[in-house]
Amino acid sequence: MKKFAVLLCLLLPVLAVAEEAQPTPATDLAERNKMLYSLGFLLGDNLKRQLVLDNEDDYKAVSQGMRDSLLGKKSQTDINQYKPQILQKYQDDARIISQRREEEQKAYLADFQKEKGVKVLDNGAMIKLSRPGKGKTPKADGSVTVHYTGTLIDGTQFDSSRERNQPFTTRLTDVIPCWTKALQQMKPGARAQVVCPADTAYGNRPVGPIPPNSVLVFDIEVTDVK
Repeated sequence: MKKFAVLLCLLLPVLAVAEEAQPTPATDLAERNKMLYSLGFLLGDNLKRQLVLDNEDDYKAVSQGMRDSLLGKKSQTDINQYKPQILQKYQDDARIISQRREEEQKAYLADFQKEKGVKVLDNGAMIKLSRPGKGKTPKADGSVTVHYTGTLIDGTQFDSSRERNQPFTTRLTDVIPCWTKALQQMKPGARAQVVCPADTAYGNRPVGPIPPNSVLVFDIEVTDVK
């Protein structure tokens, strides 16, 4: 039960992204092996996001421990002896990863702000129009219909109305502050890249596959303004 709980914690963040996808049955051995390989890849990718592994030897040691455990072999070490060090490593690495991520996001915001055509809004959100559109912009309490794709700064997609083929209609008062301000800059037919600092999005709250304190990037196209 404990091993299952750990596995579930490792997988939930990555499986949440694909929760709407229709599963492909593993009908033969080749497909089953591909599915299990994909499972291992997701586990490794998520573990990599939680730990600082510096070199090939680090990866080999971790993978050997996982292999021995999965095969039911006896541990080559006294696990209890190393639990305090393991806990300390998770804590230390979490701080390192958080600091690196914060620096990467600051650099991304600074670089985007320098791009031609970027407008910085009064709450810190930024918008770059690729198509101006025609007509009137919505008021702060108005409604819009849009198509959008949302990603993290590394390109990881967390949502897309386009993939669902379902335009999104909302009042500007019912969305994150970044959208409230950015959509007031957009006319029907307009398309823009909108960059939302964390405090104009979800702040320090994790939301589904979105980690806390995340800068969000949206490709938004306004199809209607009411």
